[in-house]
Amino acid sequence: MLDTMIEFTACCRSYGLRVSTSEVLDCVRHICLVDPLDEKEFKTVLQSNYAKSRRDQSRFNSLYNLFFHGIKPLDSVNSFTHLSSTFNKIMDMMEKNQSNDPVEKALAEFMRGKPAQFLDQVHKLNIMSVKNQKFFKSNMDQLSAKLGIMLVINQMRQRITKLAGTHLDNLDQESIRLLNQHFTKLLNNAYALLTDEPRENNDSLVERKSVITTNAELGQKSFSSLSNLEVAKVMEIIELFARKLQEQASRRFRIKRKGTIDIKKTLRNSGKYQGVPLDIKFRDKPKNRSSLVILCDISGSVWSSARFMLNILYALQDCFTRVKSFVFVAQLVEVTSLLERGSLNQFNKINVVDGITQTQGTIDQDTVAQGANAVNTAINTILNSNIINTSEHTDYGAALSSFKKNHPHILNHKTTLIIMGDGRSNYLNPQANILAEIREKCKRVIWLNPEPYNTWNSGDSEIFAYKPHCHEIRTCMNLNHLTQFVKELVL
Repeated sequence: MLDTMIEFTACCRSYGLRVSTSEVLDCVRHICLVDPLDEKEFKTVLQSNYAKSRRDQSRFNSLYNLFFHGIKPLDSVNSFTHLSSTFNKIMDMMEKNQSNDPVEKALAEFMRGKPAQFLDQVHKLNIMSVKNQKFFKSNMDQLSAKLGIMLVINQMRQRITKLAGTHLDNLDQESIRLLNQHFTKLLNNAYALLTDEPRENNDSLVERKSVITTNAELGQKSFSSLSNLEVAKVMEIIELFARKLQEQASRRFRIKRKGTIDIKKTLRNSGKYQGVPLDIKFRDKPKNRSSLVILCDISGSVWSSARFMLNILYALQDCFTRVKSFVFVAQLVEVTSLLERGSLNQFNKINVVDGITQTQGTIDQDTVAQGANAVNTAINTILNSNIINTSEHTDYGAALSSFKKNHPHILNHKTTLIIMGDGRSNYLNPQANILAEIREKCKRVIWLNPEPYNTWNSGDSEIFAYKPHCHEIRTCMNLNHLTQFVKELVL
């Protein structure tokens, strides 16, 4: 039993589950308290020790079914015991003729009931990062690697069929059928690992498809279909909304003589009045202000939604500890300082090195514009400047990879990450595993999609690949959607 536990632990670690040595020891002690032959109790003990959260349960269930059912050796079943020697003989003959390819060796170990090496190779392929390609981008690195393993599986299937046809003459037809069925089952399980990666459970996901309308027809009209006159009206509404929302947020903390009595401060202060609590002290409600990190896709109609959200959030900067903004098409560029100051002269003093915006020299403060108009002007200048190449194909995987490489230090347990985009990555690698790593470092991940819900999983949309790694995902395609979201975010 201990050897089986060690092998299963190696499989879990190879496939991305974090299992410590102390958890393995705890699991072994817990198994001694239950009946190991009762699968329900046995699986519950393993799951309680190895799956640390609901998000890990789908991956754990996949590994458990594979290890204890999918690759069960023939000698573990009474009716197949006599075929075990024949199975091992065919495997030995096949391994003698195979090359030194690590994939073939890992696959042979997989078929013998030791899947750790093969699981490790598959997991590395699933989390493979895409190389930074300047001119021609493709998703072929990961796909070609998986295709190579599939070819090895097919070659092994043909080899086994050939060997089985020459060494099974002494067996009856039923035994031959059972043995071929077992080989097919093992190879099909190996193939399924390449094509069906389990995704994390995300029961806590908040999914919003629609909100209550408040601004009549203009509030329901999509941002991408607004005329110039309607854009001006929307900007006026946003300015009034931001001012009103900021007043509501500050009013919540202004009234001191309401709420829960602070017993300690009241008794400490009563010493002035000979122990009589004449001056009642109330608990000050601390401002629950989080920092914001905003990633905005500025390609096509997506940007028409992102610009309005940036206007609101920068009008409400006092409601947050910190606001940092990034824009991307494929290359990720930080535009925080540009939006805060709204300085047009500043754009002439900017270099972008590996996705990091660097400002040269000093900025003339007399030319720095103020208020919402400055932010709007800065937004227009971003689109018309050479800070970012807006003619590139959208690549969310490259943007996330750049953020992970250059800006991981700005995330902490108080950070809310907001991604504004449609998730359409032109069939390039979405690299959703990077968003999973980012989720572990921040408080919340919120995805705002400016497309209707019924189009999310169509064409080149990868929104359902990112969905398991978000805390909240919602439609944000008009003024009503945006104002409702910002109100919930601030208040």
